[in-house]
Amino acid sequence: MDRDAVLWSASDHARGDRPVLVMLHGWSYDETHLFRLLVPELPDELVVASIRARIPEAGGYAWFPSRGNPIGDPRPDVANGAAEDVLDWTLGIDAPSIGLLGFSQGGAMVHQLMRLAPDRFAYGVSLAGFVVRDEQSGDAALADSRPPVYWGRGESDWVIPGPAIQRTARWLETHATADIRVYRGLGHDVAGPEIGDLTEFVTKQIGQG
Repeated sequence: MDRDAVLWSASDHARGDRPVLVMLHGWSYDETHLFRLLVPELPDELVVASIRARIPEAGGYAWFPSRGNPIGDPRPDVANGAAEDVLDWTLGIDAPSIGLLGFSQGGAMVHQLMRLAPDRFAYGVSLAGFVVRDEQSGDAALADSRPPVYWGRGESDWVIPGPAIQRTARWLETHATADIRVYRGLGHDVAGPEIGDLTEFVTKQIGQG
């Protein structure tokens, strides 16, 4: 990932001892997408770091390239390579807690990062995301600790295939304390009541931190 492409909601000297939320955009977007949409809605005490995926594709960037990685079912080695890159970058963050928020491919990255480092992240927010078909040593730790995870998706989202949705539901049932929301009339997007619900979820998590 491009370390110089990270968008921060606060300057270095203003971050202090504040909780951090790492944002991971979806396929064909960049670090500005979720940042512009959600930062104005999130609590002021939160420091947001929105990062850019490392693969240029479709006028933006991707965590998993389209070729060889079907929608909702990327190769585990590709997903893990991307997640390990981001995990390495997060090791430089000194904060009382770190949360994750991602959309679509970025939502898959949220789950995969938590699997790779189950003690590193306080909570996850997956928007129209999915769990990679993979096994990780961290799965057992997550099955024990059951971290808070918000999974929001649209009832009219025809992008993420049914098998990926079913896999994610099964995995969350046994590896997280999940807040699962399905929004009527919402497609493959982040909009409407979902924004208020995810903001409430994040506010609750940093209040507990």
